[in-house]
Amino acid sequence: MKKTYEIAVIPGDGTGTEVVAEGIKVLEAVAAKCDFGYHFCTYHMGGDHYLATGETISDQTLESLSQKDAIYLGAIGHPQVQPGILEKGILLKTRFALDQYINLRPVKLYEGVYTPIKEKLPEHIDFVVVRENTEGLYAGAGGCLKRGTPDEVAIQESINTRKGVERCIRYAFEYCKTRNRAKKLTLCGKTNVLTYAFDLWERTFYEVGEEYPNIETDYVHVDALCMWMVKNPEWFDVIVTDNMFGDIITDLGAMVQGGMGIAAGANINPAGVSMFEPIGGSAPKYTGQQKINPIAAILAAQLMLETIGEKKAASCVEAGVVKVLREDIKDVAAGKMGHTTAAVGDLVVDYIMKNC
Repeated sequence: MKKTYEIAVIPGDGTGTEVVAEGIKVLEAVAAKCDFGYHFCTYHMGGDHYLATGETISDQTLESLSQKDAIYLGAIGHPQVQPGILEKGILLKTRFALDQYINLRPVKLYEGVYTPIKEKLPEHIDFVVVRENTEGLYAGAGGCLKRGTPDEVAIQESINTRKGVERCIRYAFEYCKTRNRAKKLTLCGKTNVLTYAFDLWERTFYEVGEEYPNIETDYVHVDALCMWMVKNPEWFDVIVTDNMFGDIITDLGAMVQGGMGIAAGANINPAGVSMFEPIGGSAPKYTGQQKINPIAAILAAQLMLETIGEKKAASCVEAGVVKVLREDIKDVAAGKMGHTTAAVGDLVVDYIMKNC
């Protein structure tokens, strides 16, 4: 009897529904070729649901999500909902409730994709950022005093625990070992200014590093790292960092690899359920126009396959993406692909059916 995975699907807002549809199309094709299956359960959460009900995500929904093998997300963000409500109420709440303490972001330049970094080729841009995902400034600690007055005080505290920092760093070392490329792990921080938080990060980094003698360790201040990501991205293999810095440098990474249209990421609980998503937003102005590039969503599905253990299927999906980016798509930007959203998905599926 073939293996069947329980997959939660959250299409979300705007063009999220369109790109998720292409990801599912690809997932179904590669499962048929590799002899496993899925049961997809769709959850209608996002801006429309919030406007209709006042609810972001319920405890019952979180409990249901926790029973799945993986979560596949399209996009969250609605023009009629104040920024922060959906992001905190759905994305952050899900990450925290399901303890998805790793945000994994591959930064990889594919052949045929333009990067704004002069003279850099695919062999120069292939690294991964491991971002702590449940602590730091996003933990929600802090408060506001005398709001709206000239004496207003706003405090946002960065929470860093030994447990949270160590498990993130340990995951990064293990990932670096498994990735088996340059075997170099770089800690990104700001030890010269954020002396308390990054003293903990740095001490933990080198202590854990003693257990991995075959992995080279390196430290770079976050501001310098942003410069080197642009000037010499080939220096990096795996980067580990805190929540806030990780949020910033991964968007820079998306531009280095060619744009949001091909950037995918994962929110991972190694012992639980993980969530996979394209990095780009809901792009509401393009809703229904079939102009959004679904490659990021397809690569998110590829990350999901890799994480749940379907390595052959993951490799097949990535090979399809490589072919389509190299030979079929004119530009990865919205509306410039030379194909509709659905047609790009069809091209990947066609490769899978003929070659896997």
